[in-house]
Amino acid sequence: MIAVKHVRKTFQVARRDAGFRAAVKTLLHKQYDTVEALKDISFTIDDGEMVGYIGPNGAGKSSTIKILSGILTPDSGECLVNEKTPWKERISHVAQIGVVFGQRSQLWWDVPVIDSFELIRDIYKTPEAVYRKNLDELTQMLQLSQILKTPTRQLSLGQRMRCEIAASLLHDPKVLFLDEPTIGLDAVSKIAVREFIKELNRKKGTTVILTTHDMQDIEALTSRILLIGKGQILLDGSLSQLKETYSDQKQLTVAYSGSAPALCPGMTVSSAQPGQLVLSVDPKVMSISKAISYLSEHAEITDLSVSGASTEEIVVQLYKEFRI
Repeated sequence: MIAVKHVRKTFQVARRDAGFRAAVKTLLHKQYDTVEALKDISFTIDDGEMVGYIGPNGAGKSSTIKILSGILTPDSGECLVNEKTPWKERISHVAQIGVVFGQRSQLWWDVPVIDSFELIRDIYKTPEAVYRKNLDELTQMLQLSQILKTPTRQLSLGQRMRCEIAASLLHDPKVLFLDEPTIGLDAVSKIAVREFIKELNRKKGTTVILTTHDMQDIEALTSRILLIGKGQILLDGSLSQLKETYSDQKQLTVAYSGSAPALCPGMTVSSAQPGQLVLSVDPKVMSISKAISYLSEHAEITDLSVSGASTEEIVVQLYKEFRI
């Protein structure tokens, strides 16, 4: 279980104007601004949960992950991960967590991947039997058999990310922190990574915290969202609840033959082309079932589909509402 209570974190950031004179002046009198990365945040995550931790750039996501993984020490507050304080019990804590940073590598650049795995095994002091079992499972699930003997620098981005995920799981962690794990990946690699993470959670009950700007990752993997903005937790809820609350418009995509159907109050045209209309329907004015019945009576419908606002649209709406 992860429990965060009233955690605060500030940073001192050096500032100066452009130009040589300002640079010389800074040598004598440095000026600093205080940036509040986290302002009294609190939340809990149960064992086996998969949580999406989202927010704009600079919201405090990475600072939170670094505190949870023991890299940073907060200014105040409490944090327990599996009953350990990350920055106080760092050695025993890191043995129970895995971390993947999409833009940073834990693999050695010029040596084969398998050599990096062996070094990681020694660093974590993973028992040989556990290491071999996990290596075999991860090699099969992530399809690594053909690339284990290849130097990291010769791997494609998708191959390297699969190896990064495997490296973070060789020691059998209970919690996995994923920071932009699919950044820059092609569609096939993204799907492979998502399917693996879901299977890992299902088989081993691994707790997963995912920070990403890719809402398809959030929708595919998580059922709960934590929204952070300006260093504060602004919203904590399930993805389905968010869709019900913020998706106040439904879209009907209607394919028809003959004349286009006349519209009634509650319907507006989002886009139109010969033989097809995309309509926005306000459920407060007309229910979806009545809208479908009305269209069926006034046109020869050949195909029809219903959809709500996309996850991206909902998140943009949240950003606007909270002014972040």
